[in-house]
Amino acid sequence: MDLRYTPDQAELKRRAADYARLLMRYEDQSEQAGGPLPKELVAELTRAAMAAGVYAINMPVEWGGAGLSLLDQVIVEEEFGKVTNCLWDIPWRPANVLAYGDERQRETYLLPVLRGEKFDAFAVTEPGAGSDPSAGTSTATRTDGGWLLSGEKWFVTCGDIADFLLVQADAGPERLPTLFFVDKAAPGVEMTRVPHFMHSAVNGHPEFTFADVFVADHDVLGGVGNGYELTKEWFTDERLMIAARTVGAAERALQLARDWAVEREQFGAPIASYQLIQGMLADCAVDIAVNRAYTHQVAWEADQPGTDRKTLHAKAATAKLAASEAAGRVADRCLQIFGGRGYDRTYPVERMYRELRVDRIWEGTSEIQRLIIANELIKRGTRTLALPTH
Repeated sequence: MDLRYTPDQAELKRRAADYARLLMRYEDQSEQAGGPLPKELVAELTRAAMAAGVYAINMPVEWGGAGLSLLDQVIVEEEFGKVTNCLWDIPWRPANVLAYGDERQRETYLLPVLRGEKFDAFAVTEPGAGSDPSAGTSTATRTDGGWLLSGEKWFVTCGDIADFLLVQADAGPERLPTLFFVDKAAPGVEMTRVPHFMHSAVNGHPEFTFADVFVADHDVLGGVGNGYELTKEWFTDERLMIAARTVGAAERALQLARDWAVEREQFGAPIASYQLIQGMLADCAVDIAVNRAYTHQVAWEADQPGTDRKTLHAKAATAKLAASEAAGRVADRCLQIFGGRGYDRTYPVERMYRELRVDRIWEGTSEIQRLIIANELIKRGTRTLALPTH
């Protein structure tokens, strides 16, 4: 495995970094506003992402996406992760499973997303079913020409700006897990609450209720009963991107802390000359280096033909677990190096400290990642997780 970037990948990284720096100009504005930015500004930044080739990076070129491999996507998302306030939501990344839609679904839902005309949101989590999406109680009951969907979903990331939702519900008396396209404006759909979370994100994570919402047969994604497998594939993709973004966030935090330590003087010398500070900087560098290498390895493996999807699911869990927890350690050390200023919300390292905490929770808690990894070890042994499969 050659870990050197190709010339095209180096250019991609440069474009992604340039766009990330553009987003950074609006971090303070987003923080002062509690997250949201003006719609006109978001539209301008969306057009800039499209022009830079970093919009809808996970969708084919022939449909209007950037057509990037998973490794290329990791390269981009790592740069995006350096931006606070979740502004990396602006260069939209549609749910990967939208690619499984039939021609009508693609025309109705996916292509408008790729043109920046609509937005999607994935609705899986429920009040009583967070870490175990198979334990949801949302139901779809058969009716003429379709289904009546009822239930409640929480933590629907970007649901406040979404035009339609992908809702997982149990269909029919057999309770077959199924994904449904649901128009957010449909009768019976209600956005009940937008919680105010610890981080100030540009988009929200609202709660929804569904009361006998009619969904036509042609708005079932991937067939009745295939919802859980599609959701797992979505989780695999999202967890790998979380690993990439947390590595990027950690790298920016370290760069800021390193620069501060070199310039900041106490007791007549730069604090970087003191070994306790040096130790924290070194530990941060190690956390970043090993997690970048593993995340890149898993993304590269995922791009190879014949990769076992179950093993990939466990490896993505490994990458998310390791990178998100390492990034938390890095942010904590870097805030400490800044001292009192690190506790000031105008400093990026403070925002990173708050924002990185959720990466150990969403798209599967650290505890769930450990269970996935342990299950792979018990069933298949140590080699599948430790070594490249190609």
